[in-house]
Amino acid sequence: MAVKIVRQPKKIALIGACSSAAAFLPGTEKAPAALRAAGLVEKLKNIGYEVADLGDCAPRLFADDEEHRRARNLPAIVAGLNDLKVHAEVAIKSGALVLVLGGDCAQVIGLLTGARRYYKHLNLFWMDRDADLNTPASTPSGRIDGMVVASIIGRGAPELVRFWGETPLVREPDVLLFGLERVDPPEQDFLSKSPLRYVYAADVQKKGAAAATRDALAHLHAELREFILHVDTDIIAQEEFPAVNVPGSGGLTFDDVRQSLREVLSQKTLLGLDVAQYNPDRDPDGSGAQKLVELLVDALAARFEALSTPQDSAVPEASQTVNEESGA
Repeated sequence: MAVKIVRQPKKIALIGACSSAAAFLPGTEKAPAALRAAGLVEKLKNIGYEVADLGDCAPRLFADDEEHRRARNLPAIVAGLNDLKVHAEVAIKSGALVLVLGGDCAQVIGLLTGARRYYKHLNLFWMDRDADLNTPASTPSGRIDGMVVASIIGRGAPELVRFWGETPLVREPDVLLFGLERVDPPEQDFLSKSPLRYVYAADVQKKGAAAATRDALAHLHAELREFILHVDTDIIAQEEFPAVNVPGSGGLTFDDVRQSLREVLSQKTLLGLDVAQYNPDRDPDGSGAQKLVELLVDALAARFEALSTPQDSAVPEASQTVNEESGA
């Protein structure tokens, strides 16, 4: 069935994905509330956005799940994705930019699935210091957060690979991993044979974050193709942002990530993004929430400005007729 979606560049649809079910530690399920409490909605409105807060999905909590050590806590993860998918479908259809506050990294599957209902093909820009390409056969931990990209491209646990009725959710050549630093040997072996594109953090810093991001967007054909952005906050060096489950030294600085996000969010083909892995339990004074809100508001302000320039004056009225896809 054909559905007409009118893109609304000055509107944001906000969804809380309150999940730590796929994570390595509890706590990320509290992130949506912490980011709202840090003033995210008010600050977005102050820079000119109309924000539709669609509320939170039901909490899905971390569990050790020692009975399923190769793919832990899958029932709770799938339940959370079903909840988020419904919210994401409504948000995508509204034409607003969808902003999902996570939560664990697996929640991006719900956002992608909601978008796939209306868009036959999607690209994925994955900002993360981890490749997340392990599978139940190769995982050292059994945590689904280390297998999310594998699931998206059709290589993970069957419950996630088939979550969208058509495999893969995103094709390998349409995925770009940006800011990599921690890659397990099986993941590296896969990358050496796959058409999936990737950029290491060291190369981002060598070229400069803004220039490296523009090159990555060009490789992903972002000027022509709709895409989803995933931001794992552990991409930021722990010296500047330690409030994550698996922090790491080195990698990208806060300013590197700021520059990259400004470039990515300025693309009019961006349908939505999810922000994952901020853990309020590791942020007792709330300073991490304030920094993350500042980062998001800065990048979204750049988007507002880019899509409000005279040459894009027709964008608010632009519409697209897309085919409503069927999925799980």
